[in-house]
Amino acid sequence: MASKKQPKKLSIERQAKLDQLAKALGYQYQDINYLEKALTHRSVGAQNNERLEFLGDSLVNFMIADALFHQFGKLPEGDMSRVRAHLVKGDTLAQIGREYQLSDYLVLGPGELKSGGFRRDSIIADAVEAIIASVYEDGGLDECRALVERFYTQRLQKLDPKKVGKDPKTRLQEFLQSVNEPLPEYSIISVNGAAHAQEFTVSCYVAKLNTKFEATASSRRKAEQKAAEIALEHLGEL
Repeated sequence: MASKKQPKKLSIERQAKLDQLAKALGYQYQDINYLEKALTHRSVGAQNNERLEFLGDSLVNFMIADALFHQFGKLPEGDMSRVRAHLVKGDTLAQIGREYQLSDYLVLGPGELKSGGFRRDSIIADAVEAIIASVYEDGGLDECRALVERFYTQRLQKLDPKKVGKDPKTRLQEFLQSVNEPLPEYSIISVNGAAHAQEFTVSCYVAKLNTKFEATASSRRKAEQKAAEIALEHLGEL
């Protein structure tokens, strides 16, 4: 009969560091190795956080869906899907990870360390999902839900479901329609650079302000979104 693989033995310094993070998370692990695994990137080897990340992705989607269902009793299904997608997307998860300084705790392989992987949003976001799953595995569903609530309480309190998850062009159009103003007009000002590395500069004309707002990006669509965002800032709607 094969012997059960023993968990990785942590140094005193690493144990103290993980305890510090667990305290910040507000959860006391029965087995701190769950947290260590959640912070271990696949570049380290076979013992990494990918499976925990997979489970954590499902858990956070479920718990945020449940929170939205009960917090916004009249919000249609399509709007709930849009808001949930915004709350569980990589950018939001990375923001949560940065609030807990997860970059200081990640375990990365030499290549990722050299390339600055500890700063990469995708790696931080994956670690947040893995941590959520690690608490579920170590302490069960209630403890996991409590952790997700700590991550999201303020975000849910500040949430405006009419705006969250909508791109700037959509929000600008809806705002102008709501005040009976003409829709914005977008024009290409210039296209520069080689075919594989073009830069588009566009303008967004808002009749209500009698102003053109310009922005530059790697595609026409991105430039239009940036210009609309600038217009929204001037309209006080961002």
